[in-house]
Amino acid sequence: MKQLEVQIMGQNYMLGCPENSETRLLEAVDTVDSAMCKIRDAGKVKARDRIAVLAALNLAYQLLEPAAAPPEPALQTPDPLADAASEASRTQSQSLLQRLDAALASQNVAA
Repeated sequence: MKQLEVQIMGQNYMLGCPENSETRLLEAVDTVDSAMCKIRDAGKVKARDRIAVLAALNLAYQLLEPAAAPPEPALQTPDPLADAASEASRTQSQSLLQRLDAALASQNVAA
């Protein structure tokens, strides 16, 4: 197994990587780094562990979302039930993230 040194949110990590998988691993590192930096740069969360948990939740949520449907023809009418379900999912996700942040904040983890 090959070893790759990568950097995520300014910190170096040595990761094991199966042969011929370097590109996928580097894409994953870039995705995680971008997600964590975006949360950090928003300025609301400072602790690295909180940022990592929130980034992991966001990425997992994205993976669990149904694949994007092909564009609908312009003549079809919008489906209000589908729109409501999608909005409910977003609201539920935001609520979960807020509860997680509050739980982590109550543990008084140092930034």
